[in-house]
Amino acid sequence: MSEETVDEIVDWSVYSSVRFELGANFVRILGYFHEDGEKAVTRIEAAMHARDAAAMIIPAHTMKSEARQFGAIPLAVLAEDIENAARHAVEMQLFPDDILPQVAELRPLYRKTIDLLMERANPLQQRRAGGFGNRG
Repeated sequence: MSEETVDEIVDWSVYSSVRFELGANFVRILGYFHEDGEKAVTRIEAAMHARDAAAMIIPAHTMKSEARQFGAIPLAVLAEDIENAARHAVEMQLFPDDILPQVAELRPLYRKTIDLLMERANPLQQRRAGGFGNRG
């Protein structure tokens, strides 16, 4: 994956800021995002298959909020699109068939995003990049 793509998936300034603010709790909270994200994606996909727009709203909202917290803006925007479409569908008493492409895109983008976040959070990875005996 090119550095451009990596920078498009995560806003590293937001990531660094939240990492600083959370301090020692950062890795634990990132782990919660990892667990919650897997569950949210699964629930959104299941709701799509079941044609249950209402069941998409909470997991999409959760994904949106947690992704934004870590600087995963494209993931947050995609989850927000799904959430908004699902809310509108519930209000109109219709199913949002038109969001199938967004739901299909959600898992791959989530996986790419979480892999990047977890890799950057790994202290061993950071040491290898510029550790003892290596030029930064």
